[in-house]
Amino acid sequence: MSRRKSSTTTPDMDELKTTALHQYQDTDGHFSLVRNFRLADLVTIMNGVCGSFSIFSSARYLLTNDPEYLWTAMIFPLAGLMFDFMDGKVARWRKSSSMLGQELDSLADLISFGVAPSLLAFVVGLRTYLDTVILTGFICCGLARLARFNATVALIPKNDGGKAKYFEGLPIPSSLGLVGVLSYWAKKGWIEGQQGIPWGTTTLWGVKGGRGEVHLVSFIFAFWAAAMVSKTLRVPKP
Repeated sequence: MSRRKSSTTTPDMDELKTTALHQYQDTDGHFSLVRNFRLADLVTIMNGVCGSFSIFSSARYLLTNDPEYLWTAMIFPLAGLMFDFMDGKVARWRKSSSMLGQELDSLADLISFGVAPSLLAFVVGLRTYLDTVILTGFICCGLARLARFNATVALIPKNDGGKAKYFEGLPIPSSLGLVGVLSYWAKKGWIEGQQGIPWGTTTLWGVKGGRGEVHLVSFIFAFWAAAMVSKTLRVPKP
């Protein structure tokens, strides 16, 4: 999540919303949305592009079993993080930001740091029914965390520079830490089709191989998801 969002303050919120609404209401013609994009918005969209390429690369790995696609899928979220940092810097450099840009930022983050890492976890071996339930919960917690940030950022205490003092819950780009772990396992061969996921599975109910089977590693994703939506966990901003 870039610093682009955290510059919003309470007195300016209504003014920003009004300006954004008039900006798109008063512009007619084909591609009016695209013509109203700011440079920072285009940088934000590149974050979403990286996340999308990661998803499609994961799908190609499942189809071909070519490790090149797996490594490509793991690299693209990192590239997305680069664009996530850059969009805020570009917005401040150009002295232009918009409500649309803030929403784009959240949607791009969900793709690159929510959906893409969850699919990567599925690709490397978290494929049981309960694994997919947990990974779906991970995505939804990331979605809820981003929505909460947009709705409550004005209420978070600010420093002298007007920036929020802390993140409420783990920021969703922290999921790149999980991607790093998956990359290490891929390098060691600890993935589906090779040596298998570390620590194996446990069966919570039913028979082994049934819907009650889950990889122990999946609980790390469950813990991470809970940390993202936590209200009491406060991560200081650099």
